[in-house]
Amino acid sequence: MDKNFFKIITGAVFLVLNLTACNSPAVISGTVEGAEKENTKIYLIQPEDLQHVAASYLGKIIDSAIVHSDGRFKFNNLPDTKEPTLYELAVQPTAKAGNYFNNDLNTRANYMPIIWQNGEHLQITARFTEFQKIFSIDNPSEINRALLNLRNIKQEAYQTHLANKQWNVEEGDELMAKEHAVLQYQTALMEFANSTPHLLPAMVTLRWVSPENDYERIPEFLVDQCTKWKVKEADHPWVKQLCKESEPKNLPVLIGDEFPNIQLPMMTKDTVLLNDVLGKKLTIVDLWASWCAPCRIENRKVLAPLYDEYHDQGLQILAYALESDERSWKAAAKRDGADRWLQSSDLQGDDAPFLKKIRVRTIPANFILNNNGVVIAKNLHGEELMDLVRSSFEK
Repeated sequence: MDKNFFKIITGAVFLVLNLTACNSPAVISGTVEGAEKENTKIYLIQPEDLQHVAASYLGKIIDSAIVHSDGRFKFNNLPDTKEPTLYELAVQPTAKAGNYFNNDLNTRANYMPIIWQNGEHLQITARFTEFQKIFSIDNPSEINRALLNLRNIKQEAYQTHLANKQWNVEEGDELMAKEHAVLQYQTALMEFANSTPHLLPAMVTLRWVSPENDYERIPEFLVDQCTKWKVKEADHPWVKQLCKESEPKNLPVLIGDEFPNIQLPMMTKDTVLLNDVLGKKLTIVDLWASWCAPCRIENRKVLAPLYDEYHDQGLQILAYALESDERSWKAAAKRDGADRWLQSSDLQGDDAPFLKKIRVRTIPANFILNNNGVVIAKNLHGEELMDLVRSSFEK
């Protein structure tokens, strides 16, 4: 055979092989160890809305793949996605729908967010019973590394602050301890969201911070995220949704805001404007009720000592009670020694106009104002509140 002809044929073969390799379909595949039963399925899910991220039953199932007896799986019907897109992989421990997510037990979460686009090959390793916990990607992209890092932060924060903890929430001290632990857990995630340069991992963080979509205690986080991403990704639909959620009308009064100058009905039967009774240095606007155990503890153990020590130096306490029965309100205030400071209530219970004006639903709650009525801190309790007041008067 002619050598030149041989070279031409050989080169053509290599060219075909190379073109075939280059044009081979991208895949998401891998191994899931310890499948519960034969023919277990893994699902590829797309959240089409910000509220669908990390939410059960809301994401759109794009494809499913059988996990074979050796643990291998491969998706065959991947979408034609030109831009990096957030998907979620999920295995089902029971006969749940394919887009069911377990968010209750952190270490048992059965799903993991990933970023994928057409042309990419993701090789996954996971374990059926601890899918999210040990989920890994071979040679992940920078943005998928960010998601894996977020997962690690979430797990570490959960183990540190929430794992194996049990609180008797009927006891006031324990309810506040639980709230503090939840906030510490959330803070670790929020720090990631505030620092990451990647939008989609930040949006996953937003949903992991509160799968219930309840940001009443941390509204500043939503505002900060909107401010950050509307500069970088203003046209992204999820950024638009985020910024709509973070509009002032949807959130409680924020740190840095001037507290509304509301007219309040007092226990003494007169009415006052809030700005007329501000302390010369600090004012604690305290939301409480006679039936709220942690509120009653706060009255006796925190507010009463602070009032006794600092009222003459410029500390004011204005308490608003969620009461419908005047006698119960007055009796509780007297028993706690809370009738020494200003007491207000519309006597309309949870339907209190004051709560609607400041957009708060949950007590105990408080706002700490400076002498101009600007919120400098909020929802501090126990030693944290005492430390803030003491440090303010020792300056």
